[in-house]
Order: sequence, then C-alpha cells, then structure tokens
Amino acid sequence: MMYNIDINKMNQLMRENETARDIINQLLENQHSMVSTIAHEVRNPLTLIFSSLQVMQVQHPEVKEFPHWSQTLSDVEFTCQLLNELSALNNGNSLNYSVFSISRLLKNIAVSFAISLDSQNNSIEFTSSIPEDLDDFTGDKIKLEEVFLNLLKNARDAVGDSGRISLCVSQSEDSLIILVNDNGCGIPQDHLEDIFEPFKTYKTDGTGLGLALAKRIVESHGGSLSVSSIENTGSTFTVKLPR
Repeated sequence: MMYNIDINKMNQLMRENETARDIINQLLENQHSMVSTIAHEVRNPLTLIFSSLQVMQVQHPEVKEFPHWSQTLSDVEFTCQLLNELSALNNGNSLNYSVFSISRLLKNIAVSFAISLDSQNNSIEFTSSIPEDLDDFTGDKIKLEEVFLNLLKNARDAVGDSGRISLCVSQSEDSLIILVNDNGCGIPQDHLEDIFEPFKTYKTDGTGLGLALAKRIVESHGGSLSVSSIENTGSTFTVKLPR
C-alpha cells in the first residue's frame, strides 16, 4: 500500500523522467487490473453465500438462536461491503465525464440526506446553503455524488443521535467550495494525518476506504479534499473543485 510520501516521490520521478513515467503508468494500470479482477472474483461467490444465508434464515428462523449465527452473517456482509469499496477505490481515478448542474446535484443530495434523517429516530438538525447561480460543472456526476454522500454520512455518524450538520456551497474566481460541517465528536489531532489513508479507520464498523476513495475522486477532478477538526467540538471537510 502506497502512502502519501510514496506517491509524492513517484509523481516527482514521473515529472523528471519520461521513461520512468511510462513504466510507472504501466505498473499502475496492471495493478488496477489485478485488484479489480481479484475483488470481482471473490465478491461474486461471497455475495451468493450471503444470499444463501439470508434465505436459510427466512426458511428456518430458529437459526437466529444458533451461537455465532448473527456474527457470521454480519462478518460476511461486512466483507462484501469491503470488496465493493475496494473495487470502487481502485477505479476512483476512472471518470465518466459529463456536463451537469452542480447546483441541482447538490440540492438533490441535500434533500435525500434530509429525508434519510427524517426516517430515523434522532434529533439531528441539518441545514444547507446552495446558491442557484452555480456554473455548470464538467466531471463524473455519480462519483461526485458518492463523495458528498460519504462526507454527510460521516458527519451523521459523528454527531450520533443529536447535533448539527450543514452543507454550505460557495464559489470563488477559480474554485467551487463545498463545506460539510458537524458539531460531533471531532477527530483527535494525531489521527488527522492519516484518515485519508486506505484501510485506516477508527470506527468499529468502518472499512477505512470511504475517505480514501473520496479524496481520490476529488483529486482526479483536479481538486482537493481537506479536514479541520477539534476533538469533542466538531469537524469541517472542505472540497475544492476547479471551475
């Protein structure tokens, strides 16, 4: 697994040496292909196993009382989720471009997120501020939606059953700026440096791939994803996309 320091060195080498750039690009392409193949080959039979376990539970409800049944079902479901996110991370750099209204996309995301909160038994206050006059954006609409929904989901996890979450959008001369803010548990300072690293998670049920994927997608659009946080006070994730 490559970390930021390795990626920075690799990018420097690619800028300085054309032959090295070609070799590294080929190696990365081969790596992506291998990871996608492995994830696909493992995920398919595992999904069938998970489906079979669910059918068994419906047909024989008594299995729910068996020792370790619930944990086994949960473990298989988590592994399926991990493989899905690993595949998504591996393809985070592959973008399907289109021109779309970023304002409409963000408003739809805000509405969907608000509805999801209303369907749960909590006291979370969610607000959004999205200008109507945002320029059309060229990028991967589906993957950007995944980024913003992931950040909002993380904010929801951070505040628990009560708290405040906001989605604020603005634009400067050369950037579109999206802020996801919460007043939740915050992130310890010694964790801030590595929360975007793949497989690095401090959640009991996390895969450690969500933020890594979000960062990869944003950077593939030529933008940046950063975070500021104070433990027990809250966090703000900032996405900057070029206009």
